Amino acid sequence: MRGGWTLVGALALGQLVSWGSIYYSFSLFVVPMERELGWSRTELNGALSAGLLVAGLAGYSVGAWIDRGGGRIVMSLGSVLAAALLAGWSRVASLETFYLLWLAIGLSLAATLYEPVFAVITRLYPRSYGTRITVLTLVGGLASTVFIPLTQVLIEAIGWRPTLLVLALCNLAICLPIHVLGLGDPAIREEIPSRPAASSGGEAPFRRALRHPVFWGLALGFTFYTAILSALTFHLIPLLTERGVPTPTMLAAIAVFGPSQVAGRIVLLALRRHATAAFAGRCAFVAYPTAVAILLFLPSSTVALFAFSILFGAANGVLTIVRGIAVPELMWREGYGAINGALTLPVNIARGLAPYGAAVIWSAAGNYDAVLWSAIGCGIVATAGFWYASWPGAAKNR
Repeated sequence: MRGGWTLVGALALGQLVSWGSIYYSFSLFVVPMERELGWSRTELNGALSAGLLVAGLAGYSVGAWIDRGGGRIVMSLGSVLAAALLAGWSRVASLETFYLLWLAIGLSLAATLYEPVFAVITRLYPRSYGTRITVLTLVGGLASTVFIPLTQVLIEAIGWRPTLLVLALCNLAICLPIHVLGLGDPAIREEIPSRPAASSGGEAPFRRALRHPVFWGLALGFTFYTAILSALTFHLIPLLTERGVPTPTMLAAIAVFGPSQVAGRIVLLALRRHATAAFAGRCAFVAYPTAVAILLFLPSSTVALFAFSILFGAANGVLTIVRGIAVPELMWREGYGAINGALTLPVNIARGLAPYGAAVIWSAAGNYDAVLWSAIGCGIVATAGFWYASWPGAAKNR
């Protein structure tokens, strides 16, 4: 695999392990920890929200470090930190310690997940970052598919504490060598293509981004899109249960979501030369509120439920890639790590708070229709933000 594709494949494997072992595994530990330690579900999920907030706060610093050529150090330290903290989690006995662990885990999330690896790939492959990011997310998108059942089997077989040690070992044995060895070879870089400098008057790219309308349009779009995704991820099963959907139908519809994400990314990869970030993003953002509307207005239709899952999954698969390529395509490549890192702050806040907000809306309204109406509203705001950011006039004089 010439042309740096071996590294892309290795980084994709690292993403699969990092997402699966640190992020997606969390929900599987809630019940056994609740049973053994007596902590409430709200208290446990509060630690996750705190960690996501730290990840967002650290995003700018991590991205700026990568911009200066520190990708190898950042991602290697992130994997070491993840392993140490997962091992520490396996011995946790107090709620205060658990929160401190998750505040620190937020740093490892900021240093190992999509945002830092997108910055690394964009820096190393300025000519072909879009295609490489798309391929990377095809593998990384299977993290929940691989690690949720794997983690559940381990918890049932050996208990939740030893399972955390296994996950810690995965980060040391798989992710750390990839980041230490793979990111240490400067020979895989592409020659930076010639491109006229933007008229910044010597101003730092990040400070210039804060005054640019595209940045704020992207922040609005990605934040509200993440709020919908996070809320429905944690509330879809209760929602369908409330509607009396049979369990086999419910599980089958949810199972369609993952393959739909992959299908959306494959289509985007096939059309990469013709489908820009602007076009792909516009289509996907429109699909989001449309999918939720299907779920709201056709509550008793099994066909509508599967249509929602397919459309919602495909849109999310495409938007994961758009998040990685929107900044260099709609703004500029200079300072990509810092700019994209800054965008993760409101995104992670939304990811952490949206499930709680949806629960509050459900409690006040007494049913999930109000939650779906709120999701449609968020989808409209997200769509408007991205359409504004991707409109040719907004990027003028970039």
